[in-house]
This record gives sequence, C-alpha cells and structure tokens, in this order.
Amino acid sequence: MSRFQMGDMVFAAQDLYNESMEETGESSIPGVEPDALLAAAGTRGVVVNVGYAEEMPDEEIYLVRFEMDEEGRLAEPIGCLSDELTGLS
Repeated sequence: MSRFQMGDMVFAAQDLYNESMEETGESSIPGVEPDALLAAAGTRGVVVNVGYAEEMPDEEIYLVRFEMDEEGRLAEPIGCLSDELTGLS
C-alpha cells in the first residue's frame, strides 16, 4: 500500500532541488537550471500520481505539484521519493 495516495496533501520534508543527471550533468527537469530550488522545506503540495521508476522498482515515486506562491497556484509536477515528503501531522 502506498504511503500517500492521489489527492493527498503533502509537504516537502526538506529543500528539493533539480538534481543534475550523473551521466551528462544536465538538468533532470528540462528548462530548469541544475541545482535550482524546486520546493523549500515545508512547502505544501498535492500528490497527482504514484508510480515507480524502472531503475528502482521497489521504491514508489510520487508526482507532486507544490504551491509556488501565496495564492496557492501550483507549479509543474515533480517526482519525489517517500522520504522527501511528509503528510499532515
């Protein structure tokens, strides 16, 4: 059973950055600078999908859209591992 489900509200458990790909050093998210801050710790988001990466079939990946401003507008979705997220306390 997934720790989080689609539609769950979550928070970034830590600062989330756009990591560069090991092989090429390029941005893992096209159009976003490598190492750019994607979501600061504590930023609220919503899970929009749950899946797995082919390279890590035992680790769930959560596609999350985090709030990007005070109006609650949502950024483009990013993939997060379970330990990068926290639920409501």
